[in-house]
Amino acid sequence: MNNLGLIIKREYIQRVSKKSFILLTFLTPFLLAALVFVPLWLASIKSDTAKTVAVFDSTGKYASLFKDTEEYRYIVPDKDIEEYRESPDKEVFAFLHITGDLLSNPAAATLYSEKQIPMGLKKEVDNVLSDYLKEEKLQSFNIPNLQEIINESNINFDIKTVKWGEDGSEQKSLVEVAPLVGLVMTLIIYMFIIMYGGMVMQSVMEEKTNRIVEVMISSVKPFDLMMGKIIAIGFVGLTQMFLWGILSTVLISGSLYLFGGGVSSEELMAAQMAVQSGGELATGQTSEMALQIQEVLNSINLKAILSCFIVYFVGGYLLYASLYSAIGGSLDQQEDAQQFMTPMIILMVFALYAGMYSMDNPDGPLAFWCSLIPFTSPIVMMVRLPYDVPIWELVLSVVILYVTAIAITWVSARIYRVGILMYGKKPSLKEMLKWLRYK
Repeated sequence: MNNLGLIIKREYIQRVSKKSFILLTFLTPFLLAALVFVPLWLASIKSDTAKTVAVFDSTGKYASLFKDTEEYRYIVPDKDIEEYRESPDKEVFAFLHITGDLLSNPAAATLYSEKQIPMGLKKEVDNVLSDYLKEEKLQSFNIPNLQEIINESNINFDIKTVKWGEDGSEQKSLVEVAPLVGLVMTLIIYMFIIMYGGMVMQSVMEEKTNRIVEVMISSVKPFDLMMGKIIAIGFVGLTQMFLWGILSTVLISGSLYLFGGGVSSEELMAAQMAVQSGGELATGQTSEMALQIQEVLNSINLKAILSCFIVYFVGGYLLYASLYSAIGGSLDQQEDAQQFMTPMIILMVFALYAGMYSMDNPDGPLAFWCSLIPFTSPIVMMVRLPYDVPIWELVLSVVILYVTAIAITWVSARIYRVGILMYGKKPSLKEMLKWLRYK
């Protein structure tokens, strides 16, 4: 056990002290934030000069509908299209040509330009003409107050959902929140296994290629070496994700503070006053937001979900990391390892899709069986948990997962102890099965 601790300490310190780890850990949240906020910021910057759009309206009904905006200036031309096109200064960016009644002939309007028409301009012209034609069509029916009747008939019904407790108590539930919570935790497990499981395999292959492992095996047992790598890299991943979470929270909070996040300065001040006053809400809007957040937290059993998340997180990582270490220990070439990784990647992608499809039917056969299969249960079960999975299914799923993980770890250790000392030969599946019987 002392050797195992030393291996974990060595692997962990060696990895977290690398410059690549430090740079990747601290730069990734900033890069992700830049990918989100920089395009939004650039898109919000408008051009200094508005582009001119000439409206040629032979009917005389539509030209007056278009009003100038920050991006486009609409004019009624005093020359024909050809004169504008031959003009050297190119003062007109686009031409809207309307040749007839659009209600009876929608194809009578065309937008011309020497450059590609921007989506914003097309959308603006479509909206202006659509609103006018809709109103004109309603007036053609000669029904009094028809628009008011239509407005009153547009009803968006949102049924209230209530969850019964075991004691008969009622609690408001939010149907939209449950799948979102499960999906987020599913993606965390999926990405962690993909990233850090592959890191386990890469670490084993590097030491095997450099012949360092021959020296290490003389001092420690192969099983201790394998488990030390798995545990240490797991801790490295948790450390990295923990730091990412803190940095992302700081960046999001800073962005909301700088840009307001669509909230007025008065509302932000009210929220700050609420925090400083020990939770007393300063405005009605802040109070409503706080109540909505409280309803979201009350609609899900967050403690139980987080507890199960940890259980499935550990079990899923142990299972797949053991397989990755066995692959890395038995092969020399990276190309050969990719071939063995492909079936596992396909299996995990299937598990991810099974989890997404299980959101619509969390008690269906796909969700049920994939929750019991240990290679898919860490991902699929996280989607089902917010829907109150029966206790017996949850217990059976966890037992199968950990029994399989322990068995896979044992098998991987038997392959690992022989494979790490094998060089220059790609073992067959039959030969790897023989390694299990070696003493």
